Amino acid sequence: MAERLVRVADSASGVRKLTLDRPEIHNAFDEALIAELTAELVAAGAADTVRVVILTGEGASFSAGADISWMRRAAGYDEARNLDDARALARLMMTLDRLPKPVIARINGAAIGGGVGLVACADIAIAAANAVFATTEVRLGIVPAAISPFVVRAVGPRWARRLFLTGERLDACTAASLGLVHEVVDVDALDQRVAEMAADLLRGGPAAQANAKALIDDVATTAPDDALMDAMAQRIARVRATTEAREGLDAFLAKRPPAWRS
Repeated sequence: MAERLVRVADSASGVRKLTLDRPEIHNAFDEALIAELTAELVAAGAADTVRVVILTGEGASFSAGADISWMRRAAGYDEARNLDDARALARLMMTLDRLPKPVIARINGAAIGGGVGLVACADIAIAAANAVFATTEVRLGIVPAAISPFVVRAVGPRWARRLFLTGERLDACTAASLGLVHEVVDVDALDQRVAEMAADLLRGGPAAQANAKALIDDVATTAPDDALMDAMAQRIARVRATTEAREGLDAFLAKRPPAWRS
């Protein structure tokens, strides 16, 4: 039986924790971990019992990005095999970014290269004060192509130029000031803060949260105009008519928890 590279733990409240479990190499990616994490994210997205996903790393690091041994092997692949590997990594990032459930990145240590991509794809990123971040690909003679759309979206093109070109390391507070991370907490407070955030997320309607994520994607790069605003009116009209929306309003008026919180 193949070694498991991603640990899965579920809580009774609907929180699924996915832990990258290669601490001896700082949770670096190879083709096996990429495939397993992608499959676990797809499963979490499809599971009605899962409301919130927490992504973290075992040991001292969140993720050191690409496994150097894997990269050495890939250097000997033909173009078609290299393209398949690159597409698998891109598919992982897209799967995480578009997951129809809220995702919290619990950043317990260094996030390097592809690890920064995972952080940028998460909905909420909470970092321990000792975490560091870097896109070091250029120092290896490559570029952070698969993660670039998500990192550029998080920090903006100007800072992306600096980070992609230098490969420099950022401390957690600087990462927060750039928008890569939402919050920085003491190491000992990381689990408590992540649990608090998960509890906040559980207060929302699951269908509404999925719709909210899709809504942001639809409007983020579109200037407001009549067509966009009409599309938004149609969206809210559809959502208001759903069972979940009716339950939310009824619960509010009755001063009771909605069904998804009971």
